[in-house]
Amino acid sequence: MIVIPLIERKRDGGCLAPSEWRDVVLAYARDDVPDYQMAALLMATRMNGLASDELAAVTQAMLDSGARLTFDSGAPRKVDKHSTGGVGDKVSLVLAPLVAACGLAVPMISGRGLGHTGGTLDKLQAIPGFRTDLTLAEARAQVERIGVALMGQTDEIAPADRKLYALRDATATIDAIPLMAASIMSKKLAEGLDGLVLDIKRGSGAFLPRLEDGLELARTMVALGTDHGCRTVALLTAMDRPLGRACGNALEVVEAVEALHGRGPSDLMDVVLALGTEMLVLGEGAPDGTTARRLLDDAVASGRAFAKFREIVATQGGEVDAIDDLRSLPSAPVIEEIAAAADGVVTAVEPRSIGRAVVAMGGGRQSMHDGIDPAVGIVLSVAPGDAVERGSPLATVHARNAATLAIGRQAVEDAVEVGPIPGEPPLPLVSHRVTADGVYVVGDG
Repeated sequence: MIVIPLIERKRDGGCLAPSEWRDVVLAYARDDVPDYQMAALLMATRMNGLASDELAAVTQAMLDSGARLTFDSGAPRKVDKHSTGGVGDKVSLVLAPLVAACGLAVPMISGRGLGHTGGTLDKLQAIPGFRTDLTLAEARAQVERIGVALMGQTDEIAPADRKLYALRDATATIDAIPLMAASIMSKKLAEGLDGLVLDIKRGSGAFLPRLEDGLELARTMVALGTDHGCRTVALLTAMDRPLGRACGNALEVVEAVEALHGRGPSDLMDVVLALGTEMLVLGEGAPDGTTARRLLDDAVASGRAFAKFREIVATQGGEVDAIDDLRSLPSAPVIEEIAAAADGVVTAVEPRSIGRAVVAMGGGRQSMHDGIDPAVGIVLSVAPGDAVERGSPLATVHARNAATLAIGRQAVEDAVEVGPIPGEPPLPLVSHRVTADGVYVVGDG
């Protein structure tokens, strides 16, 4: 395939025909286009964007490059959620079993940590023995049997996206909104969903901090889902501070289990319930938001949500004892509480500083071949607006050794700002709702 004319046209602000995009994406997946040429085309796309028919063609080509998850016609309606990633974002660990406990099927394909953000798969693998490498056949059988599967992207699903994603990661084109939308939606559409809820993060800890960029991504993905017959709704949620208190893989599993028992931090539960309400309504598991919220609350209070999580862990090879007795999860040998140096009010908790520290402590990957220490991390004791006294706890650092303890300690000192008066109010937890009909302000925006 001759790619240079396509690169030149895109570089100069032109458009490729849908058939040209299909040919080049599938040729790259077959190794018929070299990395350096595809990298140039990606950068030209990053600079000049994609027209709507180009975006549709790229998404469809990635979707068609692999297999799809299919179910019998009599199966429950299938819904999923996707988050653009954040610090302390353990929502999927709570949301998937919760929605499945309400009677919908949840075939959830998740990812690993990227940059300063944590990944659902890494958190799940903090549970000893937990398998995330399910085949499509295994995932289908599990969803049909227990209503939910938590898995990673397999070689069977959108292999063109897997290859393109790795190249984008190496060529500074990860944040290209059309490419991001096509990548996410090609994987989600491969699940054969009836409904999809998108959690688009905004604020200083998000990949797209600006509101206008988050809204553009949301509108783009909602349109792609709608065009493919998958009812799609996006919520914009806050990532100007970590979500919940725990940041680090095993520590977040602990917090997720607490949430499934009804003891989760209020901000985490508010986001979980907002997304869960949308999922139940999209999947026709509830006629309206009020009924959906009641069903979700009942699934937690009755213990059905946690029972479903236990079922997921057992089915996917994990040690159920580790979530029944949370002391059995990996724990760090060095634990230190960091105290406030003065009286005052917490004016900010900067999520990127916390997220980067967890990665540097071993809780994430600095290269794709790094292993992960599931035990390390930071548990916050305060949130913006909290009053503190000198000597009161700001956070607890869970570290492997003195060197990583120092990293965590410095991160807390840098991230948690204390002043004499309250700072600017944080972003509303849920600020906007995006549907095929338009954009609606939910919080104070």
